[in-house]
Amino acid sequence: MLARPGLTGPELRAALTTAAEAWLRERLGPATDVALVAVGGYGRREPAAGSDLDLLLLHRDGVDVADLADSLWYPIWDAGVGLDHSVRTVDQALAVARGDLKAALGLLDGRHIAGDPALSARLHESMYAAWRRDAGKRLPELVAAVRERGDRVGELAFLLEPDLKEARGGLRDVHAIRAIAAAWVADGPDDRVLAAYEWLLDVRGELHRRSARGSDRLVQQEQGPLAHTLGLIDADELMRRVFDAARTISFATDEVCRRVAASARPVRRWPRSRQPTRRPLADGVVEQDGWVALARDAEPAADAGLVLRVAAAAAQADLPISPHTLRRLAGESAPLPHPWPESARQALVAVLGAGRPAVAVFEALDQAGLLVRLLPEWAAVRCRPQHNPVHRFTVDRHLVEAAVEASALTREVGRPDLLLLGALLHDIGKGYPGDHTEAGVAIVPGIAARIGLAAPDADTVTALVRHHLLLPDTATSRDLRDPATVEAVVSAVGDRPTLELLHALTVADAAATGPGAWGEWKAGLVVELVERAAATMSGEPAEPAHPLDAGQLALAARGELAIELAGSRVTIVAPDRPGLLWRWAGALALQRLEIRSAVATTAGSVNGPMAVTICEVAPRFGSPPEHHELFAAVQRVAEDATALAARLAERERTYAAARHGVVVPPRVLWVDAASRHATVVEVRAHDTEGLLYRLTKAISDAGLDVRSARIHTMGAEAVDTFYVVDERGEPLPDDVRRERIEYALLAACQPLS
Repeated sequence: MLARPGLTGPELRAALTTAAEAWLRERLGPATDVALVAVGGYGRREPAAGSDLDLLLLHRDGVDVADLADSLWYPIWDAGVGLDHSVRTVDQALAVARGDLKAALGLLDGRHIAGDPALSARLHESMYAAWRRDAGKRLPELVAAVRERGDRVGELAFLLEPDLKEARGGLRDVHAIRAIAAAWVADGPDDRVLAAYEWLLDVRGELHRRSARGSDRLVQQEQGPLAHTLGLIDADELMRRVFDAARTISFATDEVCRRVAASARPVRRWPRSRQPTRRPLADGVVEQDGWVALARDAEPAADAGLVLRVAAAAAQADLPISPHTLRRLAGESAPLPHPWPESARQALVAVLGAGRPAVAVFEALDQAGLLVRLLPEWAAVRCRPQHNPVHRFTVDRHLVEAAVEASALTREVGRPDLLLLGALLHDIGKGYPGDHTEAGVAIVPGIAARIGLAAPDADTVTALVRHHLLLPDTATSRDLRDPATVEAVVSAVGDRPTLELLHALTVADAAATGPGAWGEWKAGLVVELVERAAATMSGEPAEPAHPLDAGQLALAARGELAIELAGSRVTIVAPDRPGLLWRWAGALALQRLEIRSAVATTAGSVNGPMAVTICEVAPRFGSPPEHHELFAAVQRVAEDATALAARLAERERTYAAARHGVVVPPRVLWVDAASRHATVVEVRAHDTEGLLYRLTKAISDAGLDVRSARIHTMGAEAVDTFYVVDERGEPLPDDVRRERIEYALLAACQPLS
């Protein structure tokens, strides 16, 4: 469908509808015994520039409309407009709707365009009567379809490139709410849902205008231009509003689907002398008919802690808060005093400790506007997008998910309440300018004071926020054999109880981030670091740290070139000599293996020191190589690596991928306090094929030896740390030499040519 330039939003949709209707009425003319009905999005008067025309040509029994249909459909196709069409009698249309949910939903949105209005009215009345009559069968079918679609497409509010129509919380969910309301089982969408729906329609309209195929998927490269067109500051503001709308729609959809489930339950007949059971859950809080509600004598205006008692009762019982209760709490609740009474803080901890049910409770408080009253700082992270593909959720949902994950670890720590609060607040600084950790450290003491934490407890929660990245960053980028590594952690953390809390928070944070943020190997490195730090805090002699398991040590003890391939893990063992790491990196790159993380270390053998390199890899495309193929590739470069650079350059030219968006320039950091025995250099860069090879080759060409290394790739970004020494086996004090090496490393971050 063609759009007039300059129109946006409702005006654009109205113009598209009017133009199509005028043309169709003219084409149909003064026809009798037939009617043209708009269904679906066109029936709702919601077309976008790339939408199909959804049309039904109705006719009475025995009327031949073949020529008339052709005179309508062919000009539409000739104009290049998409068309979803059918030709049926009223009875035929109703029969199709009985067996096809999508067809039934389209007819519920049917609207007369031209021809015999009595024919369209008969279809409309019969369709609605059938829908209400068969609600006991059709509505559970509709709810199941809504759930299946959400599981398949994902949640609009937490996707980097969401489908505005099909995803959970998208446009189709509002269509489902309207269909359920048409069966008189629940109310239709309220003003907040309608406003969210209109916003998504506006975004979709502009997206279609820019897309040749009328795509409903809001891809990242379109987000900035769309924000500008819609008068917003930037893509973040656009996505924040999109996510907010999606969550409003999702919450309403869940509520309506619960109404459908309740309507399907048998009606309980109560004797006149009895009332429905109201089971007490907390002071002023009861459960009634599967909902958490206020007791009859509850007074929100006089009971400031009632909101959190309702939330805690709902989370602990895994029950939804009734809409009426949420409205009363939002409209009548008194503010909590400063500081909160202990009972209010304990209720918040009870919500967090409930696990998965806490997600629905936080969403209910958020949708009712109660969450930002309790925690005003929440407004800054609410619906805030995260651009790192490792993250599954917006900032606010990530914080709730971290608390959910932390709830499973409360038996691992001495202060589970502080763990849960630390999980809820660890990224609260992401809503503020500057480094999010520093911002969080500045914000959290005020929150701690408001909710009534004692000063030592407030200090502990602040320390969790300050150091929430300390353990994973150190474990994956520092040599655990170096005493300076453990000493730095001990100095930062201070005591064992805080170390326990920090370890649990690290696990919860990673699990809430997504599968790409955690793994068995990374978890093992963190455990080793924690154990060594705990031993140092207790005054115990430190055990020699080694990243190798018994099998890898046995492999090294043989004293010869060997490879072990176990799932995604590759272990390469060879007699130690300078330059091995760049050879192995090049060999793996030639085998189309992407190194996601790696550790390089040494072990003893009967033939002297053995270099052991352990890599977590993934095929860049295709299937991983077989063991014999990988061994042959490593053996070739071990014997002669002269052709390696040329072969890698040729492969990169062949398979180079186009880059979209801004790639942040690489950075080289010298971390002098990280080791007493080596110079630690860290390279942060956009990951490209062969990057590790180029970096390690540059280090080797500079006459340096890599004593150990920590390689870590997160999404499309790499953080590679190397412990290097000079020809004498000493750290590098020479600043001039460092400058030359830094220049070489920055050059190595550029793809081969």
